[in-house]
Order: sequence, then C-alpha cells, then structure tokens
Amino acid sequence: MAEAIAAARRVRGTTSPNPGVGAVVVRDGTVVAVGATAPPGGPHAEAAALAAAGEAARGATVYTTLEPCFPFEGKRTPPCSHALIEAGVRRVVIAIEDPHEGVRGNGTALLRAAGIEVELGDGAAEVTALLRPYLKHARTGLPYVIAKFAASLDGRTATRTGDSKWITGAAARDLGHQQRAWVDAVMTGSGTVVADDPALTARPGGIEQARQPVRIVLDARGRIAPARPSFAPPATSSSPPPRTHRRRGSAKSPARGRR
Repeated sequence: MAEAIAAARRVRGTTSPNPGVGAVVVRDGTVVAVGATAPPGGPHAEAAALAAAGEAARGATVYTTLEPCFPFEGKRTPPCSHALIEAGVRRVVIAIEDPHEGVRGNGTALLRAAGIEVELGDGAAEVTALLRPYLKHARTGLPYVIAKFAASLDGRTATRTGDSKWITGAAARDLGHQQRAWVDAVMTGSGTVVADDPALTARPGGIEQARQPVRIVLDARGRIAPARPSFAPPATSSSPPPRTHRRRGSAKSPARGRR
C-alpha cells in the first residue's frame, strides 16, 4: 500500500476532476506492476497496473488507494471493478471507500460478489489526507479551499510605509508554490494585484511548472488592466490564456468529478 500511495502522490494535481489513485499488483510477495491515474480520458490506476502486469495479475493481490470504480451514468472510462474481475485477481486491498454517489460501496460489493477477497482500511489515514479535496467535493459538491495569509508578530501585514515584502520566510513561500502546483485554481483580490503585481504561477523550488492553476482575481470595480503580470501566460503553461470578465456574477462549482 505504501507503494500505491507513493504512485498516487506522484500524479497529484494532474488528474482533475478525477482523483489521483495509485495501484500495485503483487504476486507471490513480489511487486509485478504499479499504476497511477492518467489525466482525464486515460486509464485509471487499477487498469494501468493490470495492463502492465498482464497474465501475472491472475491470482494476484491488488493494492489500491481508492475503491475501484463502478458503472454509472456519464462514466467516461471502463469500470476498474470489471477489469479486476476479468483479470482474475484473488484479493483486493483498498485504502478507503469512494464517496462518489455512483460508486460508493458498489465497487467493493461487485468484487465480493465475484468471489474476490476484499480488505478495506489499509493506509486509510494517509489516503484520506492525500485525497481530501476530492473527498469533500464528492460528498458535498463544494470545492476544497486553502486560505493563505500572513501577519507579523505584532499582528501587522505591512510597515508604516506599506512595505510587506516579505512577511513569510522562504520555506513558507515554497510551500505555497507546492500547493499551487496541484490545485485547480489560485485566487486573490484586486488589492493584492494592485499592490504586488503577483504572477500567481506555481514555482516550487523556483522552477515554473508545466501545469499551472487557473488564476482568478476578484475585481468588483474593474481596477485591473489585462496588461498586469497576473494575466500574463506562464512561459511553460499548457493552460489556456486567462480571460477577463467585467460583469458581476456568482461562481459555480465544477461538475461533480467523473472517474
């Protein structure tokens, strides 16, 4: 399970709206294949691991960080519960149940009905922490939000002259960039953009990432010009260029993740 969790961690931030899952196929005490969720439209972790294992999957044990998916309306990829049955695995060890309304408990029940031994709970704490954004959205339909703020020891956010660079230390700033590298979007207010001209890009370790979060600036008074650095496309980004909206409106939650 530790190897499955490591595989899931390596694809964190690349699989949205699907959860990043890791799977490992073990035969006679030896790991024969490892898989992880591909970007949307690609294979899920269990399917990838089974494909890599081939015939070695028959009679094997599969460790997976999330309950294998089950057929439901609108699903885009073949269900992993079916793939595990067809591969002839003997046992499946699952870290946590998938709260998605189309899967919840169904994948596990299907495996057991097919005569496959199922164990639930190994690595549950680590996987719950890793998948907390997906788990919240699957249960509530709401996004998982991280609030980032800082203040000096005397409760201030700037000096008398308005200077505020830097309140946080290098380690805290890099942690912020690590989080930007796996979230779907980063949001700030127009006051921050006017004062600091932030790029709002993900640069952990000072390296601009190929995948960048969508940048959102709250600007009710239309103070921000499109020429600001906050709107400039990152040099290595594969994301579409930012768009500006002048009218007021309410933000909608993304569609419920389809595994």
